[in-house]
Amino acid sequence: MIEILQNKNSATKFQILVEIAAAGPSVHQRTIAAKVGVTPQAISDYIRQLTSEEMVISTGHSSYRVSAKGVNWVLEMLRELNEYVALVSHSVTNITVCAAIAEADLKKGQPVGLKMKDGLLFAVLQTGKGAKGVVLSTAKQGEDVDVSNIEGIVELTRGKVSVLQVPSIVKGGSRMVEMKKLRARVNDTQPIGTIGIEALVALRQIMIEPQYIYGVIEAALEAVHCGLNFTVVCTEDATPELIKRLEEEKVEYEIVDLSKKKTRTVIQS
Repeated sequence: MIEILQNKNSATKFQILVEIAAAGPSVHQRTIAAKVGVTPQAISDYIRQLTSEEMVISTGHSSYRVSAKGVNWVLEMLRELNEYVALVSHSVTNITVCAAIAEADLKKGQPVGLKMKDGLLFAVLQTGKGAKGVVLSTAKQGEDVDVSNIEGIVELTRGKVSVLQVPSIVKGGSRMVEMKKLRARVNDTQPIGTIGIEALVALRQIMIEPQYIYGVIEAALEAVHCGLNFTVVCTEDATPELIKRLEEEKVEYEIVDLSKKKTRTVIQS
């Protein structure tokens, strides 16, 4: 979530900077207070804070202007706001009308249920618990169909990520991987990605080709959010960045060290 929607202090500073920039140096604190909805004393405190942060410059008695630093901060917040507005607009459109795969032959105007299967949204004949809607056009089984008048929430259990860690090349690379353990940990029913040449070579040595070589972290996050489990075979030097992203997204994960000298498993959530 963007800063000024999470932090009231940042939101107020944003408004004050905009008012100073719009009205010019002659703007009065009482005028700003009325527009922002706080007391003149509060505005005085905020301006003092903004001045100390070098985002506002005092040009005389009760006269201020926004500094270059302040302008850059406002523009950064505005960029984040615009991105969030675009996301909200897209999300609302998706809620109004969404695409799903027809689980069976469907007719226009037919009520359907919405369920996630293997990471994909299906329109099903059952309309019990969970989300439901109305089909806008006739579709045959397996075709894409538009669904509107959506109510309820699509039931979904988030997946988790298995991080299979292999030694970096300076520690032997794929030559130091417990291949038997790697083979046992790879699940053909879930997507697999690799980060690092050593990881890719290790997988190929057990005759498995990953579905993802580029953009693996984003692919893993998207899969998890769609209810799928995801396996990442990753070199140990790339593991910290991967774990950082998973924890930022609050994704459940496990780390399995495949080094011939270690075979420990760490469970995290």
